[in-house]
Amino acid sequence: MITLETLNLEIDGPKATIYLNRPDKKNAMNPQMHRDMHEVLDAIEAAGDVSAVVVTGNGDSFSAGMDLEECFLQPFDNPMEFYRTNLVALDWFKRLKAFPAVTVAKVNGFAFGGGVLVTGLCDLAVASEDATFGLSEINFGIFPAGGATWATAHNLPRKQALYYILTGDTFTGAQAEQFGLVNKTVPADQLDEATDRIVRKLVRKNPTTLRLAKEVYEHNRTTALPEAIDYDQAKLWELSRLTGNEWINVALKQFEKRAYQPGLSTYSRSGAAS
Repeated sequence: MITLETLNLEIDGPKATIYLNRPDKKNAMNPQMHRDMHEVLDAIEAAGDVSAVVVTGNGDSFSAGMDLEECFLQPFDNPMEFYRTNLVALDWFKRLKAFPAVTVAKVNGFAFGGGVLVTGLCDLAVASEDATFGLSEINFGIFPAGGATWATAHNLPRKQALYYILTGDTFTGAQAEQFGLVNKTVPADQLDEATDRIVRKLVRKNPTTLRLAKEVYEHNRTTALPEAIDYDQAKLWELSRLTGNEWINVALKQFEKRAYQPGLSTYSRSGAAS
């Protein structure tokens, strides 16, 4: 466990968990948290073998979003300080979106503004049924920025995204699942196990395959089919090279012996090169 001023990081083999740790402030993201987030992302990358990263909040909230006083009000009269303070945040948001490991938001309690953003940036998300989501920016005179509108537009249907952006109304964990912001919702006392169940599946996969699968998805969701095919074929050759053709030499050799069924389970990576 690595303990910083506003975050805790736990690395357990291929799994890392980032705990937002300002529970008295509903885990609002202040400048120190933005700096700490870069430090924990560095530590996860340095570990080298982490294939799944869970982001969650300590206490009764995931995150109430940006700390309005520390990030906006206090530095506003110093333009350069304001710019630098918020650039640190914007940089880790972009890092999280492109992070090589699979990221999983475990949403407990309140998720407002930046909390919606982080949920939307993560690859997967599980929420408690009593989670409350909201984009409250309109209520203090601005629109969701810093990537929050992007995350909303890419995770919610257009009419729903615009409704919550324009009204500031809240929505429930069940609605978040319906809209596509989270993969599933469960009772609060089942949130840990539901998230762990997904993580256990992820960490059994080849981490290089997970990373390249994310890259292929992000590229191909906005390209025409011919370009998409060219790209994913090139990535398949890259994958084969980086893993010593594990999908042929290990996975399909096991399938040939009927050691597993690909439609129902994954192959054993014991002894395989990473």
